Amino acid sequence: MAGKLKLYGFNNLTKALSFNIYDVCYAKTDREQRDYVNYIDEQYNSERLTGILTTLTDMIGARVLNISSQDYEPQGASVTILMAEEMKLPAGDAQVAHLDKSHVTVHTYPEYHPDTSLATFRVDIDVATCGEITPLSTLDYLIRSFDSDIITMDYRVRGFTRDVDGKKLFMDHRITSIQDYIAPEVLREYDAVDINVYEANLFHTRMMLKDINLQNYLFHMDVHELRPEVRLEIMNNLRREMIEIFSERNIY
Repeated sequence: MAGKLKLYGFNNLTKALSFNIYDVCYAKTDREQRDYVNYIDEQYNSERLTGILTTLTDMIGARVLNISSQDYEPQGASVTILMAEEMKLPAGDAQVAHLDKSHVTVHTYPEYHPDTSLATFRVDIDVATCGEITPLSTLDYLIRSFDSDIITMDYRVRGFTRDVDGKKLFMDHRITSIQDYIAPEVLREYDAVDINVYEANLFHTRMMLKDINLQNYLFHMDVHELRPEVRLEIMNNLRREMIEIFSERNIY
């Protein structure tokens, strides 16, 4: 309790984290592209995504109230978890319970590029918590749970709470950048930039993998089977695709 703020009533701040990852792969033929999408669909089906989100829920100290999951045709999956952070029962005769409810959701979007033979797998995760809990502590786990080539993250603290003297508090923890919550060894693997609006408690970070090992991006193919000029073309296409996703605009 030593480091906690003394509040009047409950902590009414809402903390929302939006975490998006992109995994890019080279699949030349229509068959390979379909196989890649099917592979991703199987690897990241609703059952596995549920396991990732329930682990995340445990990490932030919340309790699962309800799980809703769905796999889609022809591809994709969604999971929504309603979670409770704490329950407080006032003393006395009044039978009143205060329950802080939060949620975490995940959606997947496999797709492929018709011209460059590149397939992209996107995962969107949104975590909304109320009170003292912040979802930022789960970032390393989320990054490692997926093949993350490009990552975009948004964090916002909304609302206000009050201390025991009645003073409004619009933030209850120190933060200058989302990168402060990512392990240094993870950050070293990525180029990262920030766009922060401190006056509005808005924080944005983008990350793109620095080193590309072409073999890791080939589906059902060995890099040594490709001619040097073909390897160079694929590498250029991969880099262009990643730069445009990272920049969130069409550049080339």
